[in-house]
Amino acid sequence: VLRFDSECDPADPKWLDYDLVIASDGANSRFRDAQAEAFGVDVDVRPNKFVWLGTTKAFDAFTFAFEQTEHGWIWAHAYRFDDNISTFIVECSPDTWQALGFDRMEPDEAIARCEQIFAKYLDGNPLMSNATHLRGSAMWLNFRRILCERWSYRNLILLGDAAHTAHFSIGSGTKLALEDAIKLAEVLNRPGLSRDAALVEYRDERNVEVLKLQNSARNSTEWFETLDRYLDFEPIQFTYSLLTRSQRVSHENLRLRDKPWLESVERWFRSRALGHPANDAAPPMFAPYRLRDMELANRVVVSPMAMYSASDGTPNDFHLVHYGNRAQGGAGLVYTEMTCVSPEARITPGCAGIYTSQQVAAWRRIVDFVHANSKAKICLQLGHSGPKGSTKVGWEGYDVPLDGGNWPVIAASDVPWSKDNQVPRAMTRADMDEVRDQFVEATRNAEQAGFDMVELHCAHGYLLSSFITPLTNKRTDDYGGCLDNRLRFPLELFRAMRAAWPEDKPMSVRISANDWMGDLGVTPDEAVEIARAFSAAGADLIDVSAGQTWAECSPVYGRMFQTPFADQVRNEAHVATMAVGNIYETDHVNSILAAGRADLVAMARPHLIDPMWTLRAAAQHDYRGVFVPPPYLGGQAQLTRNLKRAAEMEAALKA
Repeated sequence: VLRFDSECDPADPKWLDYDLVIASDGANSRFRDAQAEAFGVDVDVRPNKFVWLGTTKAFDAFTFAFEQTEHGWIWAHAYRFDDNISTFIVECSPDTWQALGFDRMEPDEAIARCEQIFAKYLDGNPLMSNATHLRGSAMWLNFRRILCERWSYRNLILLGDAAHTAHFSIGSGTKLALEDAIKLAEVLNRPGLSRDAALVEYRDERNVEVLKLQNSARNSTEWFETLDRYLDFEPIQFTYSLLTRSQRVSHENLRLRDKPWLESVERWFRSRALGHPANDAAPPMFAPYRLRDMELANRVVVSPMAMYSASDGTPNDFHLVHYGNRAQGGAGLVYTEMTCVSPEARITPGCAGIYTSQQVAAWRRIVDFVHANSKAKICLQLGHSGPKGSTKVGWEGYDVPLDGGNWPVIAASDVPWSKDNQVPRAMTRADMDEVRDQFVEATRNAEQAGFDMVELHCAHGYLLSSFITPLTNKRTDDYGGCLDNRLRFPLELFRAMRAAWPEDKPMSVRISANDWMGDLGVTPDEAVEIARAFSAAGADLIDVSAGQTWAECSPVYGRMFQTPFADQVRNEAHVATMAVGNIYETDHVNSILAAGRADLVAMARPHLIDPMWTLRAAAQHDYRGVFVPPPYLGGQAQLTRNLKRAAEMEAALKA
């Protein structure tokens, strides 16, 4: 017997009589909430206010309507529901919502105000609500991101929004629920599988896809929550940013959907980079970029990667081949590994340094090769290991102390990296003077070695990071406590380096923009202030990484997972940024750049296995403007032909 429109009480004992009870009663599931602890429910309430309305206006495509009022921006997500009705979701920030008086309006008043604001989109059609029973501002909601650790408990199974929600801006709730139902039916019919085992597989097999979609939904949600960042963008870039906000729709996706429009984006981006109109469209990754007097041929960067292959701090033939090969591979900028300012500053015995004349000469050999055999510029990253020093090389055990011959380590406070690592000595003012002078000397040595750029490493739990994060800085003097105090020594050191470095050459700073420890550590909002401080001190670029500052942190990984931090720093602090972190496709690079999320894009692991990554990308896009070392021209031409032929064959198969 099928019964519809019946209220169900989760406390009714009759539910225990059934083999299975499927709770697909939505985001406000009473069945889930009655057993919240058993399901491991996690709820994140988002700040924006929204109301779900309908209209008789038939929208012919998914429509975003942005309107500026005297109290701030408000926007609508509109799409066709059926032949006669369209969904019309109105959203705004809590400040705008309150300033417009929605918190004091009855539903009819609020709907009339929305009709007035969005009149030019509605063409005289009314807005309607199906929540007429609500009074006051109760029809306005805050989106709740719901995630359940477990999707079944005894005979009760969660499905769809009851188990997981995705923000309405990506419109995937119904799709997720249907896919849940398909998977549930499939696992329950697997031969030889018990009910309980089937329900575990149901959750395990669906959860990965759900988390991917929730990550995309989070990106989309946060884009609308931080809309003010993008309002100064030119219309073409604002539109591109909107379309790619979830990081699911990429540059090449847009090429398939609307090639002429995407090429107009590419011409616009290139024109801005060149300073004059560009006739030809080209992927954004191949646009030039200038930092002070340093001109980069493109936006691709070989990220700093620890090689652990130096001898007593001195680079050798391995480093010559490693850096030389990656420079010849087409990247616009090549970073060295973190290079240490003293023997005690090394992470491992295999770390490179620049504190002896022999080391300077070895680096000079590498820099000269890069300049003579490529168009790449090369940046020296300078750092001090601090509490993470005196450990084995990476492949012998990450962050594992040496078996013997350990050297003493220092930090902002006597807080060890882990229970297995040394307890560092809290730095004195005399220590600070010594370390500052070591960095200044290393900066002068970098100039002597011919480097084009220098970066100061203030991230990942190393010495300067140990000052910046409150997780490890427990000082009670002028160098601990508030952010200004925690930045005091890193800024003093950076200013001294900037004074020692040529005025026409750029400098960058790497930061951890999120300690992944909530308010206990550095947050992305605080990272904006950190970036502003270093920019004011003379930094030309902020290299935006995250984490690795606390052993028990909980990063949220995924494609381009740190790019939102580069976006926030760039568009709130108004400084140039470099994105890094699980970026590995040309599509990623082009999307990040065209959307204004960063100015440069750094990749580590892709360059480890493919030094010619940028030349391969140029061949993939049939882009002829990249410099190819003359001995490699034949190989580049063949690769371009082969990739073009493969693309044509794939297109023919799909036709």
